Amino acid sequence: MSRLTSSSVLLAREIIVRYPRPKSALIPLLHLAQQQNGYVSTESMEHIAELIGVTPAEVLGTCSFYEMFKREPVGRYMINICTNISCQLNGGEELLHHAEEQLGIKPGGTTDDGMFSLEDVECIAACTEAPCLQVNYRYEYNLSNEGFDRMISDLKAGARPDIPLHGTLARVRQHLTQEQSSAIESPEQAGTPVWFASRQPEEKAGA
Repeated sequence: MSRLTSSSVLLAREIIVRYPRPKSALIPLLHLAQQQNGYVSTESMEHIAELIGVTPAEVLGTCSFYEMFKREPVGRYMINICTNISCQLNGGEELLHHAEEQLGIKPGGTTDDGMFSLEDVECIAACTEAPCLQVNYRYEYNLSNEGFDRMISDLKAGARPDIPLHGTLARVRQHLTQEQSSAIESPEQAGTPVWFASRQPEEKAGA
């Protein structure tokens, strides 16, 4: 898979200038790479390292730490089914088994057509809506087996425009003007934060 495309590089440079130190843009740039390719390739990690002045190993270290970054190709739709305690008690395990049968894959697998990947995940913070899952990190709540089948049929038919392809973090991207970007200061330029200085003990007179 390729490095970042020319259009991605332009966007990467716009992202980088938002931060007082280029390396602080690492996570947003990993999201950008994943949006471009559907996963974060070795080549794109090397390109990111060049853009922000760190080693490829540092980029890999961050990428491999976070579950949402995939380093191998996955399906266009990543389905994460929760089987933690609340979901488990409300049918999460059964929903997972149903998904395996319907898709013909086990957790960690991808369908032959490259459309769906399946994962068995820990709590996704929607315990009151169990059993639940995420499709490309968009929530689906209180799902029955029938509801899962409808969701899959809708995705195959392109009838779920609210769920973008894997890697798309947001539909609307914030853009800063040149004036806004130029106002960003490094910690060294900004000096001691007011809130921090206000909490320091006053120096004793004559000390």
